Amino acid sequence: MNKLILLFSFLLFVNCASTQKVAKDKQALTNALNQSAKDWSIGSLEDYMNAYWKSEELQFIGSNGITYGWETTLANYKKSYPTKEDMGVLNFEILEITFLSKNVYSVVGKYFVNRSKGKLEGVFSVIFKKIDGQWRIVSDHSE
Repeated sequence: MNKLILLFSFLLFVNCASTQKVAKDKQALTNALNQSAKDWSIGSLEDYMNAYWKSEELQFIGSNGITYGWETTLANYKKSYPTKEDMGVLNFEILEITFLSKNVYSVVGKYFVNRSKGKLEGVFSVIFKKIDGQWRIVSDHSE
């Protein structure tokens, strides 16, 4: 009986620790996206891209298909949003954050860009992975 109680206590402890880690991770992901929105809104695409994995393996899926690479993604953003006025003010509404595996999460949400030349809005799904101690977007699907 004592072994059963001990086992149950251990499992409860592990579950609580795991739940706390997931909650902490979700807050870190939310913070990363909020910082990205701030960086976008001040007109700094390079700072906005800090949330992304600086790798040629970064995947971006949009209305023009699939592209790969951090530099390519930055260049495409610069082409589409050449000025701060074109960028406007970005806000995210996070709908769901899902644990996929150790240090990997999926985030689904909506984005809203308010700008003088017209508002933009759509949906996104990103995969975050913890790389070298930092949460980075490794795949972005935005429509």
